[in-house]
Amino acid sequence: MRARVRLLGEMTFVGDADGPGIVVDGKGRLGPSPMQLVLMGVAGCTAVDVAEILGRNGQVFERLEVVAEAERAPEPPRVFTRVKIRYVVHGDVDENILRDAIKLSQARYCSASIMVKRSGAEVTTEYEIVRGREN
Repeated sequence: MRARVRLLGEMTFVGDADGPGIVVDGKGRLGPSPMQLVLMGVAGCTAVDVAEILGRNGQVFERLEVVAEAERAPEPPRVFTRVKIRYVVHGDVDENILRDAIKLSQARYCSASIMVKRSGAEVTTEYEIVRGREN
């Protein structure tokens, strides 16, 4: 794995990982800040895990949304101290399978979430199943 960032001006960078680029903004104006990217990485990592596990278990869903909220230490290094991850699954999924998928992701598969926990952050999860089609 390889990533690169290049300064565009002031505190704005363009970053890529041998693929499409993304604006990274130290001030969070023109693009996500580095820590917002870390939080998006946590949400994306666990979303991929949960979607894959649900699919392997024959669960059909129309949509999966993962929202991660974090609190940071007040002084440098301003690491995450708490992260709350909320999974919203739209579809007729088995609650036990969803709960197990989340547990597996958090304990074994989601590298980003596990790194955040190892840095000392408290990571909590919750979920909601939305059954039936939305109009």
